[in-house]
Amino acid sequence: MAVTSMLRSLSRLSRRGCAGPGPSPFRHHRHPYSPFSTAAADAVQRGFAGLGPTAKGEKARVVVLGTGWAGSRLMKDLDTNGYEVVCVSPRNHMVFTPLLASTCVGTLEFRSVAEPLARIQPAVSNSPGSYFLLARCTAVDPDAHTIDCETVTEGEKDALKPSKFKVAYDKLVFACGAEASTFGIRGVTDHAIFLREVHHAQEIRRKLLLNLMLSDIPGISEEEKRRLLHCVVVGGGPTGVEFSGELSDFIIRDVKQRYSHVKDYIHVTLIEANEILSSFDVRLRQYATNQLIKSGVRLVRGIVKDVQPNKLILDNGEEVPFGLLVWSTGVGASSFVKSLPFPKSPGGRIGVNEWLRVPSARDVFAIGDCSGFLEHTGKDVLPALAQVAERQGKYLAHLLNHVMKAGGGHANCEIDVDLGPAFVYKHLGSMATVGRYKALVDLRQSKESKGISLAGFVSWFIWRSAYLTRVISWRNRLYVAINWLTTLLFGRDISRI
Repeated sequence: MAVTSMLRSLSRLSRRGCAGPGPSPFRHHRHPYSPFSTAAADAVQRGFAGLGPTAKGEKARVVVLGTGWAGSRLMKDLDTNGYEVVCVSPRNHMVFTPLLASTCVGTLEFRSVAEPLARIQPAVSNSPGSYFLLARCTAVDPDAHTIDCETVTEGEKDALKPSKFKVAYDKLVFACGAEASTFGIRGVTDHAIFLREVHHAQEIRRKLLLNLMLSDIPGISEEEKRRLLHCVVVGGGPTGVEFSGELSDFIIRDVKQRYSHVKDYIHVTLIEANEILSSFDVRLRQYATNQLIKSGVRLVRGIVKDVQPNKLILDNGEEVPFGLLVWSTGVGASSFVKSLPFPKSPGGRIGVNEWLRVPSARDVFAIGDCSGFLEHTGKDVLPALAQVAERQGKYLAHLLNHVMKAGGGHANCEIDVDLGPAFVYKHLGSMATVGRYKALVDLRQSKESKGISLAGFVSWFIWRSAYLTRVISWRNRLYVAINWLTTLLFGRDISRI
């Protein structure tokens, strides 16, 4: 039904822009296979699938690329009485990333941190003109107001070959996030596991439990047993520290009770080039360091130069064998973002102005980790944080709703619409857990400013309370609360499923 509807939509000879009836839009020849060219009509005759431009009297279409913090918040607040929403993304859910580390060791179940897009924005599943498309964008034609897409099928057995299609848009929003930074170090992609998606957490959990069971098999040498049970985390930011804390707590409270034969072999090493939690207050950094060491985490200051199948090599020549390697050194612009024909902000992100618009392309916006302020705005590029992305998504939804109500929802119609106040970001603080009912809460707006900073059990209670209230749906809040209670009463599940 969806494909039939898309073909029907593309076959319509619809109007673009704000002008009245005029020459057929298919008389232009500059953009092959765009809704503006005669090639589009030929493509329809050949069965080319896609979503064509919206017609006069129809709702304007907002196409959102991504289901991260920015894109999900945008779609949640978008007024679907005036817009059709089309989301193009390789995943059909949002990941509540602050709690992702907890799923690796069984503190939380995986579904507790995954929020289906259909619950965030029901229109994509029940509105005739709105869709979720399991695909990735491969190219953009800002002149024709179209994007090229390809379905995502990798990892599925006997999956169909990827199909390609086009989607026309009235407003396009890049919210496609970023990718993990490897700094060009050889072997990272092949031998390390990132911690950014639910499937990464699943892979970490399966690998950790597999190594625990393999190390218990008779005949395994002492050296190999120590290697299998050596968990190495590279990157001392909040994600790396939280995962190290969760892992050390898992070892102390669960592994040493249920794998008594190997309890003296398993250990965790956290490698960081500089200071851990560099954005936090100095006192909190020292507290985190002491707490991690107390829980058995070995802290190593160094730079990784090479990653091999069973070991990594530091800049001082030291070789560190590992059974599990988790890479958490921050994010950078993805190859797709780098390939886009738009001006870039410092760092290679899509350059935007104060209203989160891409100045060089009409009706195109960018939010979240894939975007950054252009130099001429005089603003610094904001950090790749969930609270930045969520705030931008909320702001842009309000802006687009305002534009739609002012009559500028369709393509090329917002020229004379006042966009209102520019986006302003105010940092609300940072939080991180270090395991064993301990956490850090830093409410300063910047490194230089003064503010409240707490550490210990009270901070851990604040951390849990804050994130429980930030989980999007009541369903997932209930999941998280029950998981925490179950873990407290019965310990973590160590089944390898």
